[in-house]
Amino acid sequence: MKVTKKLIFDNLSPLYSKQEIDSISMLIFEKILDLSRFQVHLRQLETISAANLTQIKEIINRLIQFEPIQYILGETEFYGSVIKVNPAVLIPRSETEELVDWIIKDYQLLNPVILDIGTGSGCIPISIVKNISGARAEGWDISIDALMVAKQNAENNNVQVEFFYADILRQIHPTPKEKYDIIVSNPPYVTNSEKSLMLRNVTDYEPHIALFVPDTDPLIFYRVIADLALNLLLPNGRIYFEINEKFGNELKDLLVLKGFRDITIRKDINGRDRMVRAER
Repeated sequence: MKVTKKLIFDNLSPLYSKQEIDSISMLIFEKILDLSRFQVHLRQLETISAANLTQIKEIINRLIQFEPIQYILGETEFYGSVIKVNPAVLIPRSETEELVDWIIKDYQLLNPVILDIGTGSGCIPISIVKNISGARAEGWDISIDALMVAKQNAENNNVQVEFFYADILRQIHPTPKEKYDIIVSNPPYVTNSEKSLMLRNVTDYEPHIALFVPDTDPLIFYRVIADLALNLLLPNGRIYFEINEKFGNELKDLLVLKGFRDITIRKDINGRDRMVRAER
């Protein structure tokens, strides 16, 4: 295993940091060898089979092309759950886990009804339902392929979440059976002008429809979702957003104009404005 780890490092070191390579190596060993991290540590001197070595070399070749390791392995961990991912859905990020954690802590004993708009892999509603007893949730997305991934993730995690097609910019969405306590969204928020600053593993592989918005209207999804929330939230219901750190104050102003109150901008673990909560 030590030799294979060196093989991974030698091939990836021109492109990835040592910390990234260490993390990637562990994910590869866990997936291909079906070992825990502790077992990987204990078996450093063991020899890897030729078949497994071939698999690992194929993964290395894909990583050299900047394909995300999560897509290569077909899954990632999110808030303690295994979430299947493919190029139809965004790879869940740590700041989205922080948003989920905020909601879970706010609603631990309240049996909330939740709508996730732009659900992607379904990681947000799945995690909330798994961690709040009595919670009920549904997710909307414009991508049929993403909805298929989300449904599979709900089944794999043994939770009940309903998923529906919706194109909110064209005002096409299901008629809700009831109003919601929470509407949450991690919508597209990266401006087109920021695209050139992003890494190839994002711009070359992740779905652009879930990432980018026009520079001329960076809050387009937030404005539409806020309007929906005015009609779909229960009195005193809340809306939660993941945001572009550049537009926190602009979003707050928009929500004030829409009539929301108790608006809070929260920083992520890196000290950046990345989440917003507001009350109807």
